[in-house]
Order: sequence, then structure tokens, then C-alpha cells
Amino acid sequence: MYKLYAFWSAPAESDVASFEEYYAATHVPRASAVPHLESIVTTLTAEGLAGGESAHYRVAEMAFATKAAFDECVKSPEWAEMRACSGDIIEKYGVTLTVAIGEEVTGTPTHS
Repeated sequence: MYKLYAFWSAPAESDVASFEEYYAATHVPRASAVPHLESIVTTLTAEGLAGGESAHYRVAEMAFATKAAFDECVKSPEWAEMRACSGDIIEKYGVTLTVAIGEEVTGTPTHS
């Protein structure tokens, strides 16, 4: 699998409810509509490891079968619409978005 990770910073406390509503009702459906998408998972990262602060507010994982499928996706009007929506979120809520992409490598647990 070829995966994209979108790391969102937290909106202002007063904007959390509005951000969450817009993210769930508008942004996730737009992201879900991009061609060649195999799966999408979004996570509200409420806490960091061992009770520390989370480095991110929300993380989205988008999976594609191959890098070629991803490369085709980014040429689509649906991708452009999703990207524009991301820009709207950044402007409206003053959040940041960091994106990383790469090939999935699966390991095998060593415990039984």
C-alpha cells in the first residue's frame, strides 16, 4: 500500500465543535471521493504516549494500492476539490496541515 498521512494542528478551543462538524460533514466526504482510494481512517489524537501531549490534533490516513494509483489520483478534479477544502480549513480555523507520504512496510511481531 502507498499511504498519505495528514497531520492537523488543533483549532482554538472555541472552534473545536465547528471544526469537527466541518471536518466530518464536508472534508472527510471530499477526501473519501478521490479516485483510487482504498481506505481512509481519521483519528482524533487526544493524548500522547505515557500521558504526554499529542504532537497533532487529528491524523488522517489515506491508502492507495500503489504509488501509481496515488499519482493518478492527484491529477483528478476530486483531489483538487479536497485540497481546496484543506485550504479553507486552514484559513477558517487557523490550523496547520503537514502531509507525509510513503510505501507501507509491514513487520511481523516477535511476541506470541
